[in-house]
Amino acid sequence: MTKMQFAKRLQPLQSNVFADMDRAKAVAVAAGRELIDLSLGSSDLPVQNHVIEAIAKSLDDPSTHGYLLFRGTQEFRYAAAQWYEQKFGIKVDPETEVLPLIGSQEGTAHLPLAILNPGDFALLLDPGYPSHAGGVYLASGQIYPMPLQAENNFLPVLTDIPASVLSQSKMMVLSYPHNPTSALAPLSFFQEAVAFCQKHNIVLVHDFPYVDLVFTEDETLSPQSLVPSILQADAEKSVSIEFFTLSKSYNMGGFRIGYAIGNAELIQALRQVKAAVDFNQYLGILNGAITALTGNQYGVKAAVNTFRQRRDAFINALHHIGWQVPTPQATMYIWAKLLNNWSNNSIEFCTDLVKQTGVAASPGAGFGKAGEGYVRFALVQEPKILEIAVERIAKFINHV
Repeated sequence: MTKMQFAKRLQPLQSNVFADMDRAKAVAVAAGRELIDLSLGSSDLPVQNHVIEAIAKSLDDPSTHGYLLFRGTQEFRYAAAQWYEQKFGIKVDPETEVLPLIGSQEGTAHLPLAILNPGDFALLLDPGYPSHAGGVYLASGQIYPMPLQAENNFLPVLTDIPASVLSQSKMMVLSYPHNPTSALAPLSFFQEAVAFCQKHNIVLVHDFPYVDLVFTEDETLSPQSLVPSILQADAEKSVSIEFFTLSKSYNMGGFRIGYAIGNAELIQALRQVKAAVDFNQYLGILNGAITALTGNQYGVKAAVNTFRQRRDAFINALHHIGWQVPTPQATMYIWAKLLNNWSNNSIEFCTDLVKQTGVAASPGAGFGKAGEGYVRFALVQEPKILEIAVERIAKFINHV
């Protein structure tokens, strides 16, 4: 029988720690363990009723049932531009500077195809979101990992990047608030990054899904004082593009709706790639997204309060068992430095933990070499369940 030959670009995609975790979860369930899954950052909160109603109303309108081309997304693009202008004070042209996406992951995966030639470097955060690397591999690019260390507040040190790498670099990908570390980046860092990319002729990409999941303790502070847009540091949109998704702020992960916003040439280039791959998603979903962006924001505030309560419950429970973990100011994640027994084997910790207790978490190594020694917990369960999870973790730690 003839053996099929596949493209070499698939080789870097074969290793997937999260697939290994899925197998470990299946073993736990087969053994009768009650699964508490804290491994995936998929919100368990419901979409707001007014958003669902807008989508439901669209279903009865036959004019929404056909292919949706760029022109038909105009109302959504205007809503996105208005949302950005209100939140950040950034003037946006919805005709040339906004592009609807099937989730921001589509943008981060497809943009490298528009920017990189084979062998070009992309500068990625380490640890970082796995799909950022996947898009570079599909474009036959090379990855230079920018290590994130606690002593640097999980910000990359741009001056550490070798000149030989910079000469071949075409794009840098940032993402703050950061997944998995929950770190924040101040506007001053973004200004440094913009100047750096301008100097070296590098496209600056900012993946921005957690813009609203910010826990400000001072009620007088705007969340955006802690979480700036990259476009605030690049007002002319000279080198920058930013990706936003409605998955986190509006709990619409399954609807796969987001958008790119930024430099008009980058938007056009991404649009060309997108045109070769797909049309847009169903217009009814865009109608729901328009309602989410332009309607009342009570659901966003409620989600933030929910994740704040879960964060506090989980952190307090960890501290109670002697696991001292910093309290994050944003995202739906806890980034915990592993105890000595597992300081160099986060995969073993997570696979053994789920098999023995049913508690699933994500190993830091799955996010990059610099993530080793950490574990990420997603706060996607109610506080009581999170406290039960910590009780099981305590028993696991004490019995090893």
